[in-house]
Amino acid sequence: MSRTNHRPPDQAQADTSQHRVLVQKAYDEPSLFAPENLLREARRQKALPNVPVPEIALLDPDGDIVRHLTSTGTGRRHPGWACYHTDMWVTDLDGIEVGVVGMAVGAPFAVLVAEQLAASGARLVISITSAGLITPAGKPPYFVLIDRALRDEGTSGHYLPPATWSELSERVASQLNDAYDGLSEPVHRGASWTTDAPYRETASTVAAAQEAGIACVEMEAAALYAYAAARTRDVVCIAHITNTMATLGDDFEKGKGNGVPAALTVARATAAALTSEGLPQDRTT
Repeated sequence: MSRTNHRPPDQAQADTSQHRVLVQKAYDEPSLFAPENLLREARRQKALPNVPVPEIALLDPDGDIVRHLTSTGTGRRHPGWACYHTDMWVTDLDGIEVGVVGMAVGAPFAVLVAEQLAASGARLVISITSAGLITPAGKPPYFVLIDRALRDEGTSGHYLPPATWSELSERVASQLNDAYDGLSEPVHRGASWTTDAPYRETASTVAAAQEAGIACVEMEAAALYAYAAARTRDVVCIAHITNTMATLGDDFEKGKGNGVPAALTVARATAAALTSEGLPQDRTT
């Protein structure tokens, strides 16, 4: 995998004086509202069985993978997934069982689902999301394993103190060093810019991200990595570079099968690399 050198943009440096609401966060204090409690009540209200989800979970913000699984009959609805907002579809990726949750778009929603996945038995969460091109590494579509994400969103600040970046776990990153060799669609390694406001990607903010060597812009990674660090969970965020923010025309093309075969291949390669020596034991906080 290739790697892009990058440095933080000057305006992204942490400044707690500009984040007064974050100063009041008690990062070591447990939340009164726990995902386990919400799931318990959802199971009660919906009369769902208490059935663990697969150990490998895949977030599919675009929903293309879920639509593929339902239209082809290659997925089955999980009987006990108790999320109020989503459904889970279970599929087999050449011997690896994966639970796929679609349409968890944006930092707050992605982390809400990730918390509930962990409380339901998942030990690895992989997120594969469409992303906008910032610094080219080739001609789209291609994938980027996000090794760190610029925290230009609000959710990460509830899990970690103010900082510029959220980062992929070093242990996980090392296990993925050779995971994508030989795949038909390349997987590069680089930084992303996570934003809550995709329609405020201005020329100046894009230029600052380019100056920092950032590969792409998306909406979930910084929050998911902050959650993973705070909760000691395994999360991998992968960007599918499919567009140039609709500035050049003929954009948002994912390739064959709307990108689903390539995305599932990358998901399986990720899961295989991280499960080859066994996932860490459940580390409930």
